[in-house]
Amino acid sequence: MARSTASANVTEISFTDAGLGQAATLDALRAHIGDCQRCKLCSGRTNLVFGVGNPQADLMFVGEGPGRDEDLQGEPFVGRAGQLLTEIIQKGMKLRREDVYIANVVKCRPPDNRNPEPDEIQRCMPFLARQIELVQPRVIVALGKFSAQTLLDVRTPITRMRGVWHLYRGVKVMPTFHPAYLLRNPADKKLVWADIKLVMTELGLPL
Repeated sequence: MARSTASANVTEISFTDAGLGQAATLDALRAHIGDCQRCKLCSGRTNLVFGVGNPQADLMFVGEGPGRDEDLQGEPFVGRAGQLLTEIIQKGMKLRREDVYIANVVKCRPPDNRNPEPDEIQRCMPFLARQIELVQPRVIVALGKFSAQTLLDVRTPITRMRGVWHLYRGVKVMPTFHPAYLLRNPADKKLVWADIKLVMTELGLPL
């Protein structure tokens, strides 16, 4: 999904959701979100897709939004793109999927996989920001243009961002291509692997 052309300064949104800052664990945050009705995405969802993995992970992957399979199962990255991400984690990085934490910018599937709209991001981004605060990862891998542009509050093309370290509130961010993009453009897997090797080096993982 490409970023909406409308501007949304999502990285500076404060926790205006009453009680959000008091959610001291991921479970408490999920309970706080509840059966979320805060934006119009709630009307078409099957399941809210919160996040999954190690609550104290050094490495966090942030995608764009749930797709059909994720909406049905309530877990991020479980479809074809998710299977490729799992291969990157397990075969490439020699980690288990449960060793990392995986989340999305928005927690509900946009209709027909359209881009999330600015008001939807504004309602949902504080939850991702709180997830990042609670997990306290050393590195975030931003999967795809939409995720990277939202986290970093830029419009820079992913082709210019990938392979270069950025910062989100003091946390190192490595933008790279989304696994769904790689399913359509398998030749670019080598570029993602180059990005992942930078991540592994940063985390002290053997190449």
